[in-house]
Amino acid sequence: MTRRHPALTLLQASLNSPVLARLSALADESRQRLTAVEALIPPALRSSVQAGPIDGDQWCLLVHHNAAAAKLRQLQPMLLAHLRNQGWEVSAIRVKVQQGQPGQPATGTTRKVLRPGA
Repeated sequence: MTRRHPALTLLQASLNSPVLARLSALADESRQRLTAVEALIPPALRSSVQAGPIDGDQWCLLVHHNAAAAKLRQLQPMLLAHLRNQGWEVSAIRVKVQQGQPGQPATGTTRKVLRPGA
């Protein structure tokens, strides 16, 4: 006799699992951070930037091309200051360039850690 388990929504699963709840909270916080700094990012680049993972006091932004990463490097001090003024404890913003077309799996990635004064 096969036993069928009812399907759970992501919300239901995260309520039943502390690990999933924490992961979901971090993903939400990352999206909130991106929303908070979105006005500081030039409109032409906004579609190339995605919220990435939070690792302690470091936050990662995912971008589609090197030009977007270069511009984010220029904006980094302003982005960090704005996030800190909003109450988030962020010491560095990492930028990961995802090679390939947006929406397709990356063939390779490049990571740069941006720190104030570096």
